[in-house]
Amino acid sequence: MDNRPADERPASPADQRPAGNPPAGNPPAGDRPAGNPPAGDRPADSSLRGRTVVVTGGTRGVGAGIARAFAEAGAHVLACARRPPDRPVPGVGFVPLDLRDPPAVRAFFAGLPRLDVLVNNAGGTPHRRLADAGAERHAKVVELNLITPLTASLAAYDHLRRSRGSVLMIGSVSGTRPSPGSAAYGAAKAGLASLAASMAVEWAPEVRVNTLVVGMVHTELAHLHYGGPDGTAAVSRTVPLGRLALPADVGAAAVFLASDAAAYISGAGLHVHGGGERPAFLDAAAPHVPVPTPRKDS
Repeated sequence: MDNRPADERPASPADQRPAGNPPAGNPPAGDRPAGNPPAGDRPADSSLRGRTVVVTGGTRGVGAGIARAFAEAGAHVLACARRPPDRPVPGVGFVPLDLRDPPAVRAFFAGLPRLDVLVNNAGGTPHRRLADAGAERHAKVVELNLITPLTASLAAYDHLRRSRGSVLMIGSVSGTRPSPGSAAYGAAKAGLASLAASMAVEWAPEVRVNTLVVGMVHTELAHLHYGGPDGTAAVSRTVPLGRLALPADVGAAAVFLASDAAAYISGAGLHVHGGGERPAFLDAAAPHVPVPTPRKDS
């Protein structure tokens, strides 16, 4: 059994965190269709310039990609996590913080001069089937992925109300479908989406609240879940857009939802999953379904 704290373990395959190079099977930037530049090449949104953004778990992977995107948009960005990043993200400050310590979380936010955007990104889970651990172990996963975003949001509320800011929850497709091997994580992410929707109603009109529903993201831990370059390429082919997301793709979506371009968007869930997952029954049935004969025009 993996006894490391949940935020130090590899995340589930649907929500891996560490940043990395483009996945095997992803087309090089020059091969992508015209009109669809890589997320990192798109113009930054100037409405975020000078605003203060906190990204929990913003030191690696998807969190680092989000922090980088806000920094490139001109925001003042703070990443908080239990440990500093292995590779600092340019333009992103770091504050050590255990998000499972409510008094420390409240003290951190109380010490900020202002806050415009809170990104609740910290989370993750080991692969653990339900019957392989007691309820207490699963409860720790729920705490990290559901209770700590609530704790941070409540601590940040006064700042966000004054600045008419926004909260962004980083959800997962694991919360929208069965998630064997990470059931507690999927349940927590489903709860996170519900929490965000209710929060958006209660805190309107001063604070907007939205969720990014993130699919499979290519990270340096991808080989642990997909079996190296060949496995990653095979998994990429199951995504309608033909590749896994990059952390920069999630960062671009986060910047959009926090920007003035999304000023009338609240209580929404934006899916960043490349088109979702092809239903398994289609491939299972394909060998047994007759190919239709093309109809001749009369």
